[in-house]
Amino acid sequence: MLEVERAADLAPYVGQKLGTSDWITVDQPMIDAFADATGDHQWIHVDVERAKRELPGGRTIAHGYLTLSLLPRLAAGISRIRNSSRGVNYGANKLRFTAPVPSGSRVRLHQVLKHLRHIPGGVHLTYAATIEVEGGTRAALAAETLSLVYD
Repeated sequence: MLEVERAADLAPYVGQKLGTSDWITVDQPMIDAFADATGDHQWIHVDVERAKRELPGGRTIAHGYLTLSLLPRLAAGISRIRNSSRGVNYGANKLRFTAPVPSGSRVRLHQVLKHLRHIPGGVHLTYAATIEVEGGTRAALAAETLSLVYD
């Protein structure tokens, strides 16, 4: 894991891959909890029996936004800023859900630091994030995400 003292210390890593996270399993209880939290109970996510009959692969699939919401958890295993007062998600310039994440799949994050810009009291970071599905042929998610980290 890459560790730096302050967010500005990431400057030498611009343009480089910061790392790859550990795998985590996206199982049906996680998908169901996300459906409950968001109110998105579309059958492709929560109806296991119907998915067995009607979906390719016979499994439900995770919500795209569930996959996106895993970014902070996965990124925490790639890099760490030891001294900051706070960090906030600032948004995304680009976001694509390019392949499904079937229930029971394992996923991991590949993260590249694309840009670092100094702002009053901290830095604005732009990352290229790719979430891979174990055994998949395409990434499940490709995004350019933005974060603000304050000293």
